[in-house]
Amino acid sequence: MFKKILIANRGEIALRVIRTAREMGIKTVAVYSTADRDSLHVKFADEAVCIGKPQSSDSYLNIANIMSAVEITNADAVHPGYGFLAENSRFAIICNEHGIKFIGPTPEMINAMGDKITAKETMIKAGVPVVPGGQGLLQSVDEAKGLAREMGYPIILKATAGGGGKGMRIVWEESQLEKAYDTAKAEALASFKNDGIYMEKFVEEPRHIEIQVAGDQYGNVCHLSERDCSIQRRHQKLVEESPSPFMTDDLRYKMGEAAKKAAAAINYESVGTIEFLVDKHRNFYFMEMNTRIQVEHCVTEEVINYDLIKEQILIAAGHRISGKDYFPEMHSIECRINAEDPYNDFRPSPGKITVCHQPGGHGVRVDSHVYAGYVIPPYYDSMIGKLITVAQTRQEAIQTMYRALSEYVIEGVKTTIPFHLQLMQDERFRSGDFNTKFLESFKLK
Repeated sequence: MFKKILIANRGEIALRVIRTAREMGIKTVAVYSTADRDSLHVKFADEAVCIGKPQSSDSYLNIANIMSAVEITNADAVHPGYGFLAENSRFAIICNEHGIKFIGPTPEMINAMGDKITAKETMIKAGVPVVPGGQGLLQSVDEAKGLAREMGYPIILKATAGGGGKGMRIVWEESQLEKAYDTAKAEALASFKNDGIYMEKFVEEPRHIEIQVAGDQYGNVCHLSERDCSIQRRHQKLVEESPSPFMTDDLRYKMGEAAKKAAAAINYESVGTIEFLVDKHRNFYFMEMNTRIQVEHCVTEEVINYDLIKEQILIAAGHRISGKDYFPEMHSIECRINAEDPYNDFRPSPGKITVCHQPGGHGVRVDSHVYAGYVIPPYYDSMIGKLITVAQTRQEAIQTMYRALSEYVIEGVKTTIPFHLQLMQDERFRSGDFNTKFLESFKLK
C-alpha cells in the first residue's frame, strides 16, 4: 500500500481524497495555488506545497511544479481527482517514468477513450450501441452538409477532444450548419488545442444516464449501477441521482452489460464511468467514457454503501476487485451548490462568504471545502459544494433534500440553492418526467 499520496487537485475533491486516505492510514500532500492557500484541503492534509499563481496554467495544470512537489515530499502516488490533469495521458506517463503511481488508468487507456472518434470505433468493435453518425473527423463544411443530408436533421457537432459541452453545437436545419461548424471548431481549438469535430444524429428528448464501472489489473470488471444526470444546463450537470426514475430492470441489465463490455474492451483498470444517451423508447447509445472519478460519484456510494475513492486506491495498489455487480439499495440525490446567480443567467459569483451554515441530520451528506470567511476565487469552476441525500424511496430523498436545502445558509455570494429549492417542488421533476431539455422550459420564480 502507498505511504503518501499527493493530490493533484483542489477544493472538495481534494478534501474527499484526504479523508479516505487518512482512514486507510495513508499520509497526504495537498498542492495549492496562491489563491487557495486558505482552502480546507490545504488545512487538513498532512503536508501542503504551493505550486504557483492562481491561473490553472501556472498551478494545477503545471506538471513540472506538481512533480517537484512530489519529489520534495517523497510521495509515492498521485491522485488526480477530476478535471485538470485527471485525464491527461502525458501526466500519467511522466508519473510512471518517475516511479510514481498514477491513481487511475494507464496512459494507453486514457488515450483510447479520450479521443471520442477512437472511443466510438472501439465501442462498435466491442458491440456496444453507439449514436448513429459519420465515421471519422469532418474535413470541410461541404462534407458536413453532405453527411447531414444523408443522416437527416437534427444533427450535433462535437469536438473529438471535448468535454463539458465545449465545441458542441446542435443544428436543426442546413442554413445553420456553416456557422455552427465554424463556431464548434473555433471553440474546440480554444478549449482543447484540437479543432477536430465529428457529427452524430441528434437524439431528441434524451435522458443522460451513466454506468459506474470498476476494473482491476487482472482483467476483472464490474458495474455499480446507474446515475441519472439529465438535469443539466448547457451540458453542465446540476442534479444527479441513483437509481434513475426512468430505469427498468431489463434496461439496467442491458446497460450494465454494455458498460462492462466497454470497460473490458480496453482492459480498463481503476474506477470510471460509461456515459449513455437513452431515448424516450429506452434505446441507449454510448456517448463517452470518463476515465476518472466523477463529481457525482457520491450518489453511487450512498445507494450501495461503497467508498469509490478507497476502491480506486486499492486497485492502483494492485488489489483485486470482487467482480460482482452492485445494484441500488436506497435512493440518493445530489445537488451541486455553485457560486452562481440563478436569477442572472447563472452568472458566477466569486467573493467572500460571510455566513456559512451547512445542513445535517439523518440521510444528509455535504462535501464542501468552504466556510464562513472563505474567499471564493474567480479562477476556477464555480462549484463550492455538493449536497447529497439518501432515503428508502425517491420521494423521501426529495423531501430530505428540500429540508436540507432550506437549512443551507450561505451569505456574501449568490448560490444555486434557490434554484434547487424550486426544482425539488416541481411536479414534473418529482414525477420523474424529465430529460436533458427539462431546464429549457423551467422558469425560476
